[in-house]
Amino acid sequence: MDALPLAPQSQAVAKPAIPPAFFGETVTWVHHWTESQFSFRCTRDPALRFVAGQFAMIGLVVDGKPLVRAYSMVSPPWDEELEFLSIKVANGPLTSRLQHIKVGDTVLIGKKPTGTLLTENLLPGRTLWMVSTGTGLAPFMSLIREPDVYEKYERVVLMHGVREVKELAYHDYIERELPEHEFLGEMLRGKLLYYPSVTREAFRTQGRVTTLLESGQVCRDLGLAALSPEQDRVMLCGSEAMNADVKALLEARGFTEGSNSEPGTYVLEKAFVTK
Repeated sequence: MDALPLAPQSQAVAKPAIPPAFFGETVTWVHHWTESQFSFRCTRDPALRFVAGQFAMIGLVVDGKPLVRAYSMVSPPWDEELEFLSIKVANGPLTSRLQHIKVGDTVLIGKKPTGTLLTENLLPGRTLWMVSTGTGLAPFMSLIREPDVYEKYERVVLMHGVREVKELAYHDYIERELPEHEFLGEMLRGKLLYYPSVTREAFRTQGRVTTLLESGQVCRDLGLAALSPEQDRVMLCGSEAMNADVKALLEARGFTEGSNSEPGTYVLEKAFVTK
């Protein structure tokens, strides 16, 4: 009697066990901006709640354990999915792995978002400045799509400093698509002032973010009065060097740092992925 044929084995790959402090979400979209930075979107558990400007611990299960870093949400709180902007570091414990994710993969999303880049951590003011370098743009992408921001401020300035033009992630979206957005367009037109700058090649605005602020060039270019704690509020997110330099510049002009316990005239986010 001939042996019965063996049943074909399933090719399905087992999903990693999700630690209790995280949601396991499915990657739905990946976009590589350059060889050093990329964005991705994933599903969002209905139980996850966050405020524009916050970050969550996100990452992957590696050898049965969570390997995570702090990532600010690019997506606004009203979005049905989550979006993140990340660097790629060849030997980075997390980013060396995360940069290879593809649609259908599982990522870990921390259940308790937090952060200091919140409008409630700032005293009332007229102009809100969002100052970023590199992937520090991420939380501001969430904030510029939060209607409450435009109700609190007369103007919103988004500065984004990078080395090369190709690193200006979301540049076309901010300049072309967002002003035409079905719901947000009318609200932000005339209020949102986008100011990208590049340091290593020709661009309409060149120079380090710190230099552009210190010299007052950005204020002159945008037709705004010099930075003052009486009317301006500032949020910082970027490299340690930029944060430190602009923090010193602001405090020399009388700005005070705000926190979750006491509002001030500027806030900065120290959680910034570097590996």
